[in-house]
Amino acid sequence: MKKYQVIIAFLFSISIFGQQKIDRKALVTRHNVKISAIDTLASLTVGNGAFAFTVDATGLQTFPKEYQNGIPLGTQSEWGWDSYKNTNNYKFSETLRDYKQYGRDISYTVQIKEPKRKVEAVNWFRQNPHLLQLGNLGFEITKKDGSLAKPSDVKAISQKLNVWTGEIESYFEIEGTPVTVLTASHQEKDEIGVKVKSDLLQQKRLKISLRIPFPTGDWADMGTKWEGKQDYKSTLTAKSKTEAVVTHVMDSISYNVNLNWKGNAQIKQTSDHYFVVEASNTNTLELSCLFALAEKKAIKNSSFTDIQNSSIKGWEKFWNSGAAVDFSGSTDPRANELERRIILSQYLTKLQCTGKVPPQETGLTYNSWYGKPHLEMHWWHGVHFALWNRPELLEKSLPWYQKVFDKAKNIAKRQGFEGARWQKMVDADGNESPSSVGSFLIWQQPHFITYAELIYRAKPTTSTLNLYSERVFATADFMASFANYDSKTDRYVLGPGVIPAQERFKAMETFNPTYELAYWDWALKTAIEWKKKLNQKVPEKWETVLAKLSKLPVADNVYLATESATDSYTNPEFKTDHPSVLGTFGMLPETSLLDKKIMKNTFDLVWKTWSWDKTWGWDFPMTAMSAARLNMPDKAVDALFMKVTTNTYLKNGHNYQAERLTLYLPGNGGILTAVAMMCAGWDGSEGENPGFPKDGTWKVKSEGFKKMF
Repeated sequence: MKKYQVIIAFLFSISIFGQQKIDRKALVTRHNVKISAIDTLASLTVGNGAFAFTVDATGLQTFPKEYQNGIPLGTQSEWGWDSYKNTNNYKFSETLRDYKQYGRDISYTVQIKEPKRKVEAVNWFRQNPHLLQLGNLGFEITKKDGSLAKPSDVKAISQKLNVWTGEIESYFEIEGTPVTVLTASHQEKDEIGVKVKSDLLQQKRLKISLRIPFPTGDWADMGTKWEGKQDYKSTLTAKSKTEAVVTHVMDSISYNVNLNWKGNAQIKQTSDHYFVVEASNTNTLELSCLFALAEKKAIKNSSFTDIQNSSIKGWEKFWNSGAAVDFSGSTDPRANELERRIILSQYLTKLQCTGKVPPQETGLTYNSWYGKPHLEMHWWHGVHFALWNRPELLEKSLPWYQKVFDKAKNIAKRQGFEGARWQKMVDADGNESPSSVGSFLIWQQPHFITYAELIYRAKPTTSTLNLYSERVFATADFMASFANYDSKTDRYVLGPGVIPAQERFKAMETFNPTYELAYWDWALKTAIEWKKKLNQKVPEKWETVLAKLSKLPVADNVYLATESATDSYTNPEFKTDHPSVLGTFGMLPETSLLDKKIMKNTFDLVWKTWSWDKTWGWDFPMTAMSAARLNMPDKAVDALFMKVTTNTYLKNGHNYQAERLTLYLPGNGGILTAVAMMCAGWDGSEGENPGFPKDGTWKVKSEGFKKMF
């Protein structure tokens, strides 16, 4: 009788609560990553959101040179910034150039081509500060003949990333002798734990090495520059039978690498910036490696077991929180691959993009653009966390906007505008970098209003409004100030003096980009709603700009990229890069400026004629979001699977772009944003999973998602 009661109760629970809850552990672990050979594009990473450590097939960073052109073996933390000494006393003012805009001179920090002194100043401020590769922790493996092992000597590789627990289990053999390695990251400290078992330890043919590289100061930094002119010092400042502290002193930063081990071992320095931990009379070694600023209060190392437990508990908590989607039972052959991309994108964005500083586009793996965050990309890095019902992960980075608020206000003031103009290419302290493109971008400007509104939807309280309102209103003040009144046409215009999200247009020739106009409309209206919720007077200027903001530019019944580009679809160059016109009704909701029939015509034209091989990773999710809003779920799925190089997702889940940009986290964030919308919908959408086809090929079980605007 009890058996039937259980069955009845189970069926009753399904009828009451809808479909059965997703088995999250089964969902996640069926996409564990397995590696069976040296694959330089299949590096695996552990981390905690503000710190990341990427390993090769040995479970540590044993072959950094060989992996540098794939997914590099990086060790980075969001605090690890250094600047070369400014021996030539370059001043930021030397990077400024005046442009005639709105009838007056407005200064922008750009890549000046002459004279030489200004060129050098520009290069210095682009290059400095730069995010560091903190150290390379790898194996030093000696073969029987005394030579060091190469990747080709590593045999019988069997490696697994347990996505559910954040652990990497590695097995390999050297000349027939097995080596097993377990690697994990602490979730609250910048600390790695590794447990090694092998008879090679006892034979002193397997050692753990710490090597601290020089920063390249280049656009990219793979952590493999072993020599440099700078007078840096790495010193064993403390040492005992079970621990050691290596202090690394640089130009503007000093940090410690704390090593602690369990097992009979000793450490020695074998050359500049190179240290080796050598075991004795044991075939097992447990080691923790912690990175921390030298001036901070000493942080005690955790044991390997504590690090492992931290990883397991932290990741289980993450996976059991927020939303989930399960495609099992689908007959569309792409369903399992989409599920894999979703799981691995969640893993990668959680461990690389949830610190206190907006992340760079390559996260905490290696530098691109000198390690500097691009604030227009923070949308793609962070919006999905709120839609996946993990708003706290987005909110962790929002206090940073308060930290840099004064600098954003100073940019606006320097240029003669009101409010705060948010930076584009920026360092951790909010200093903008010279860029002939970035300095003219404006689509990052309304982003803060997006973030604040998402947090308010998650926590609709007066305290939320009060927490973010000053920055929301300063953002809107700039937007209203930036829109220029044209008395001839009795309207407000954006530009000239603007480059759209589609970076194919000359700043001083471009005005009224379609996506940006729609974003201005939505963001100003949202700021006005915030004013009303707080019972504050709405600035007249905001309402005036809204009332007379330029209409979205149309020609031949489609939306142009910009009003100034009447050849938006006939000039081949203008059909490359981001098709951001689709963001007008994709990233953004329907506004009073939008005509959905014209938007549908625009989508169809872009779909058929765009040079998709000249796009970026987030363009495909953006296209899917537009297709979903236009009630074309088949196209939404097709967009996510366009066969284009920049839409490639590697074994480890990374979105590959090109040889110089082997990973691109905005693509991963984009998939998560699009799928959240396709599952939960958006304001005004109807039915369940509106972004997926209803022909029976997709079985979509989703839970916990929040609607988009």
